[in-house]
Amino acid sequence: MTLSKEKAGALCFLVVAITYGYMTGDIPSLPSDKFAPMTASTLPTALAWITGVLSFLLLVLPQTGETDDFLSVFKGLNWGRTIILLALMVAYGASFDWLGFNLATILFLTACVYVLGERRWKVILLTSIPVTLVFWFILTQLLEITLREGELYFIVVKPAINFLGLN
Repeated sequence: MTLSKEKAGALCFLVVAITYGYMTGDIPSLPSDKFAPMTASTLPTALAWITGVLSFLLLVLPQTGETDDFLSVFKGLNWGRTIILLALMVAYGASFDWLGFNLATILFLTACVYVLGERRWKVILLTSIPVTLVFWFILTQLLEITLREGELYFIVVKPAINFLGLN
């Protein structure tokens, strides 16, 4: 069997897509969503299918630079950076309820961009903050999805707004 780095990555993504697609069956839907064109599982299912099809195509289409050694594909990859990014994803999921969508996402994107090698804070912040706010606007204003503010909002921000009379 010949395997290149691209095919090894495609195989990993195919496994993730199949697992993720299987897990989308567990997403509960409301009884009123029976005939709705979009439900809670529509986007995750579409994402699983797109990822699965693209990774399958990468896996079966011929490529140059293939090798016979399966483990040699994974040599020379930056595993430390990958593990740090995975840890940041876990921390993002764990902090979401406490920090809320906006703050947790800004901190997550800032840390990820920093780990990926960008050191100019102006670029980092001008990347993470607008992306978060645009995504928040799309989710809350256009798609009308309610995002939780987080416990920190109710402990610090909400009392400050009430104290200043800005409500």
